[in-house]
Amino acid sequence: MRYRTMGRLGWQVSEVGYGMWGIGGGPGNFTGWDYDLAPRCLDEAVELGCTFFDTAWVYGRGISEQMLGALLKRHPDRRLYVATKIPPKNREWPPGAGDTLDDAYPAEHMREYTYRSLDNLGVSRIDLLQFHTWEDRWAGDERWQETVADLKREGVVDAVGISVNRWEPANCLAALDTGLIDVIQVIYNIFDQAPEDELFERALRDGIGIIARVPFDEGTLTGTLTADSTWPEEDWRATYFCDENLKPSVERAERLKEILPEGMSLPELALRFILHHPAVSTVIPGMRRPAHVRANLAVSDGRPLDDALLRELRNHRWDRVPTWWSM
Repeated sequence: MRYRTMGRLGWQVSEVGYGMWGIGGGPGNFTGWDYDLAPRCLDEAVELGCTFFDTAWVYGRGISEQMLGALLKRHPDRRLYVATKIPPKNREWPPGAGDTLDDAYPAEHMREYTYRSLDNLGVSRIDLLQFHTWEDRWAGDERWQETVADLKREGVVDAVGISVNRWEPANCLAALDTGLIDVIQVIYNIFDQAPEDELFERALRDGIGIIARVPFDEGTLTGTLTADSTWPEEDWRATYFCDENLKPSVERAERLKEILPEGMSLPELALRFILHHPAVSTVIPGMRRPAHVRANLAVSDGRPLDDALLRELRNHRWDRVPTWWSM
């Protein structure tokens, strides 16, 4: 495993981290979770050198955080970095056009869920506390600024971040102007290259850590989907991969398979593309099987993609805008 610096925080984190949404279970999640198998996956990741774990209260309504807390107790000798997220009070992902800071993140709500997460994790201090949604029109509101500053002063939060809404990588630049945001979590993959336009340049300039999420486009870039793929109604992918999205997603993945180097899988290509960019501090694939853990963490071997292949991958950029099925 190779390690990178998390911006100005100076943390040395594994360049392949662990996204803990999929193993959290619960409503609005991926189906097929396995609470018996999840600890094995997490333990194997630690043994293979993973040190960065990203969770949220909403993943299983605290269950994912509790899993991470148990992992910390099983590995007291390892420095594992913990990132979690405050859910919006109105449970709107992303915020609506008229939603205010009071609707999503009033001060008392932020404090309440910070302490809920502390309890679930079994820790006295959270390394990285993130807003799970964001609107830059809130950036100048001093109330959230005062709250995060207070949480830092009280010693319960070390750093603060924003998990940017889907396909809105620039919807955080005003928040960065406040100097209070240390890390941005953003969707970045072979299709979603837009963070390179503005956000990554700003991150490199100002020492902002970057967490790259959704490396496989919710499954498209695993190469396993077909035009006939279906999911249970309660699985959020049943909405995301509606007719409007599934067919073009599969077609684009098939075109990528045509340029795969010999011996390389599509997930490996997806991760290596993300890791090529120096602004990325860590990428957080979801992993629900030990085999996935081993395969994804093995990509951290320092072998870069060929320049010609990187240039070809630029042709697979897919600029999208938020729509009813993408939330």
